[in-house]
Amino acid sequence: MPDIYRYFGFVFFFHSNEHDPIHVHVQHDHKESVFDIIMEDGKVKEITTREKKGVPPLSSKDQRVAEEFVKVYADNIIDKWTNYFVRKKRVVCTTIKKRLK
Repeated sequence: MPDIYRYFGFVFFFHSNEHDPIHVHVQHDHKESVFDIIMEDGKVKEITTREKKGVPPLSSKDQRVAEEFVKVYADNIIDKWTNYFVRKKRVVCTTIKKRLK
């Protein structure tokens, strides 16, 4: 279960046995939501959010912060997904210390 980003208390990660579509789990304050990155013709078409069964979802404020982060870093998340799940490479967690806004 590699962490891929840390951002002001938010942890962005993959589970080791993931499935399509490309998505990232986000935890904050013992809550978690999942952000699906929908692609079309090699470009991000849409980012959708869903709940993880059995875990309380992120608050609406935290959901907005996490979604904005995923939008900004979507291409990097896709690269990390591809490296980890397709190329079977190790991914490194990056700590982001500058706020998006």
